[in-house]
Amino acid sequence: MAIRHFTDIWKLQAEDLRGILDQAHQMKAARAGWPRGRPDAGAALSGHSLAMLFEKNSTRTRFSFDMAMRQLGGETLIAAASEMQLGRGESVEDTARVLSRYVDAVMIRANRHEDIETFAEVATIPVINGLSDRSHPCQIMADLLTLEEHGVTLKGARLAWVGDGNNVCASFMHAAAPFGFSLAVGTPTDYQPADWDVDIITHQGGQIEQFSSAEAAVDGADVVIADTFISMGDADASQRLADLGPFRVDEALMAKAAPGAKFLHCLPAHRGEEVSAEVIDGPRSLVFDEAENRLHAQKAVLRWCLGL
Repeated sequence: MAIRHFTDIWKLQAEDLRGILDQAHQMKAARAGWPRGRPDAGAALSGHSLAMLFEKNSTRTRFSFDMAMRQLGGETLIAAASEMQLGRGESVEDTARVLSRYVDAVMIRANRHEDIETFAEVATIPVINGLSDRSHPCQIMADLLTLEEHGVTLKGARLAWVGDGNNVCASFMHAAAPFGFSLAVGTPTDYQPADWDVDIITHQGGQIEQFSSAEAAVDGADVVIADTFISMGDADASQRLADLGPFRVDEALMAKAAPGAKFLHCLPAHRGEEVSAEVIDGPRSLVFDEAENRLHAQKAVLRWCLGL
């Protein structure tokens, strides 16, 4: 069987992505009410190990992948960039060759998307993108799992992204065609999604509209999605807050969405900046369900990557 990497949603077939979500739903339901540390029935990844490499700090990615492997009966090895030679004293290629002989899969939370792609090109085991500067595919799988749990039919739904057209926005764009939803992106002119991501969604037949105002993007949307205005490594915090301030999600903006519209945010969140407390802590917010679902979606990703 060919090596199955999970580095970008757009690289996978729609039926594989649908299968991952379906398995995530099934596995989550099967362990309802169980202690979180109890392995799944059958422990599908018993005897398997996952290396987790972190160039960026992490809460949800680290804990969710670690617990995912524990519930699947496997083990994890965790290393921060400061503890390794990755990209400094040793090439990415050589690190990939070495780890391919130690573990069964690797998850990387990287500064540069190119390093994940290089790692995957050389590795002889599956490589999973835990986040890069260009995409965050695991987050989007958790988000789509959450929306389906809350009654949103993805095919034909209208999703609205407001704020910075960043890596999370890019992965939502990548998911539009295979899952059949349309995506409205509202950003300031200097914060629009990258041209290559627009090209990807256009080539695959996805539906995307770009707007220069939050109100236009959110109009009639079934789901409103936001993310932090200031990410790790951003050195222009004051300028970003000024530019992106008009795209803050508050009750007035949510009122322009469809009745019953849901709100998503991948966390960490900054109340009063990209979202008001009334929205993120209100009844339409699904943020903590989507945070939990990182665990369940990633379990399905791991099983798909390993063919188990």
